Amino acid sequence: MNQDESLLSRARAFDAQALGQIYDAYFERLYRYAYRFVGDAHGAEDVAAETLRRLLEALRDGHAPRHLSGWLYRVAHNLAMDQHRQRPVGGLVALEPDRDLADDADTEADSEQRFARREVREALALLTPEQQQVVVLKFVEGYSNAEVGALMNKPEGAIKSLQHRALAALKRALTSLPMLL
Repeated sequence: MNQDESLLSRARAFDAQALGQIYDAYFERLYRYAYRFVGDAHGAEDVAAETLRRLLEALRDGHAPRHLSGWLYRVAHNLAMDQHRQRPVGGLVALEPDRDLADDADTEADSEQRFARREVREALALLTPEQQQVVVLKFVEGYSNAEVGALMNKPEGAIKSLQHRALAALKRALTSLPMLL
């Protein structure tokens, strides 16, 4: 039994320590994941908190998920997509929280990196939601194709296909974006 299965088994019995461990293990990961789609800290916190609240509700109602991480990421993705759709047209997918962008000492390298991140966000925003999800889970979160497939409830072959189409679309978008410098 892996750690998630053990935690979930104990959480089904409302073991407070297990529930705390789930929160500790997943809140920050869900926050980072949601941030990439909603683009702001408050919205990402709402998604992470609501995802964990829904887990508690599912446990209470006897509808506990069979696979903890896959269920959590699916719920977080659905909530993030709801917020993403409510965003004004032209909103951008965020690669990472811009917590470090408030520094006053802005070097030329920092500025170039910021421009590059913006270009990638603009290109990512042109992808379908599923393509965005595959790119973020695979290349930002570091999951394998098999893990992404489990998280998205799709066969690994479908993930490879989505990844291929997403990367081709990103390449086209990045080569067609006007240079910012």
